[in-house]
Amino acid sequence: MSMIKCCFEPLEMPEFLDSFVKKCTEGCCCGCCSALRPRYKRLVDNIFPANPEDGLVKSNMEKLTFYSLRSPEKLDRIGEYLYQRASKDIYRKRYKFVEIAMEAMDLLLMACHAQILNLFVESFLRMVQKLLEDTNPTLQIMATNSFVRFANIEEDTPSYHRRYDFFISKFSSMCYGNNDDMELRDSIRMAGIKGLQGVIRKTVSDDLVANIWEKQHMEKIVPSLLFNMQSGPSKTTDTEATPSTPPLLAEAVLRELVSRASFGHIKSVLKPLLTHLDHHKLWVPNKFAIDTFRIVMISIQPQYSYTVVETLMSHLDQNLTSSPKTRTSLAVVLSKIIAIAAGESVGPSALDIINNLLMHLKTSVSTQHESTPEETQYQEALINALGEFANHHPDYQKIEIMLFIMNTVPDPSNKSRGDQLLQNILLKSLLKVGTQYRTVSFEKAFPVSFLQPLLKMARAASIPIRIIVMQIFQQLLDRHQNQHLLNVISVSHYPTLTIESPSRSDILFTHKYGSNILQAIIESMSQENHLEVLKSSYNTIALVVVEMACGETVQEILLFILGWQEWRRIIGNEALPYFNYNVFKQDVNPLGYD
Repeated sequence: MSMIKCCFEPLEMPEFLDSFVKKCTEGCCCGCCSALRPRYKRLVDNIFPANPEDGLVKSNMEKLTFYSLRSPEKLDRIGEYLYQRASKDIYRKRYKFVEIAMEAMDLLLMACHAQILNLFVESFLRMVQKLLEDTNPTLQIMATNSFVRFANIEEDTPSYHRRYDFFISKFSSMCYGNNDDMELRDSIRMAGIKGLQGVIRKTVSDDLVANIWEKQHMEKIVPSLLFNMQSGPSKTTDTEATPSTPPLLAEAVLRELVSRASFGHIKSVLKPLLTHLDHHKLWVPNKFAIDTFRIVMISIQPQYSYTVVETLMSHLDQNLTSSPKTRTSLAVVLSKIIAIAAGESVGPSALDIINNLLMHLKTSVSTQHESTPEETQYQEALINALGEFANHHPDYQKIEIMLFIMNTVPDPSNKSRGDQLLQNILLKSLLKVGTQYRTVSFEKAFPVSFLQPLLKMARAASIPIRIIVMQIFQQLLDRHQNQHLLNVISVSHYPTLTIESPSRSDILFTHKYGSNILQAIIESMSQENHLEVLKSSYNTIALVVVEMACGETVQEILLFILGWQEWRRIIGNEALPYFNYNVFKQDVNPLGYD
């Protein structure tokens, strides 16, 4: 082989001479045979300084970049050679040289065009994985930052065989870093969260790579984010462009993950979220659960928000045997987020939510052997959730919701304890919705299908039920906020009442149904002598007179007064306590009208 001389400037070697040249150069101790090596290897070698503290040789790095752009077919070999050098340096613990190799990889990655990126990515990812496998936290953080930069590059060509399983597992484990050095621990956790964010961005829009929404991936990603969110307060504003702590960064990544979820994928996020809250007993107290679900509801695409409510209700179904405190906390979380979903729930979906809440109330009543404060709190939380949901619907839907609830109330002739408890709870739910309704027309507020069963309930034997029915009437009748004045029962005049003449439709409604309403109130009072029933009935009657009285409705008012007097004649004045007698003795003009 006299034709080959070490002092000559070499040309590019043919492929069949590579193995020979490799043996020759590796066996040469003087270093002069390095000129026989392929040009890409020499260019790679030249970027490493003699002293690693000097860092990357910039001028030679520019030559390597220029060469890789002119000969893109060499990219995969350049990447493989850099990986081999870094592997040897990691084994020898020469970490400065490893950092130089990784920096070179980053610069080449940034210089690559999207069309030739696949030629280099495999070597790049192998390098990142090699650094992440090392126990040196500096290398792990550097590798993560490189991966994040790679994740932000948009690729034109699809990647059919690329998988990120290792990266998901490794980044998730970094999120649980527990180094004694607090600053280093936070740095490792931040790196892990950024790595997960990079995986999400790289995979969520690429249908050809491993599906990030699969169960085994979400069960690692979501708990890792929640674990870090637990260690600090949630972010109240979006003014911080770059989150600087693990809790804030984890929240930002969770928001991004949820916002990218489609209808078929949102449950993949919610299931590990609920499992994490269960396993770590984060329902009682439930502040973290409320904050987390608010983040989900604000981040999710609006048309999918109903799915979150549905999933939470399903989880409540699975916890029916749990302690009342846990169920109450779940119901409170539901009440805090259900208003956000209300705006997107129309038609059947809205009634589905109402029906589910009513079913939970019925289940609570049917399984309640004795009244306990915990179970009562649970029922109140469900009622509040129902009220919050109804409050964000237009008035015509509130009437539909009240009618739907009324149709589920057991018949008042059923006098068993269970039926009376259920009547009481469902009517409280109806009252909760009624407080959110603003009456404009009595005809719309009291459709016949709603008014008739309500009047029937006003004649129920149970005192608490009759009182609740009177409260429902008061909420729907009080159009001018006079209720707070009429709550103070007095025989004197009420000069500060707000009075407006009824409209034509209200007068027609009074002619048709006014006498029925007043007769039901009289019958409610006549069943037994109970002070609270008399007070609530008086307030209801007063509101009827204030809202409906005019020259054209005087006949209905007079018929009511005659009925009232007849009732008093039957029971006798002596049957009334002294206070009640003084209140009701001024039959003809109880409100001081002329």
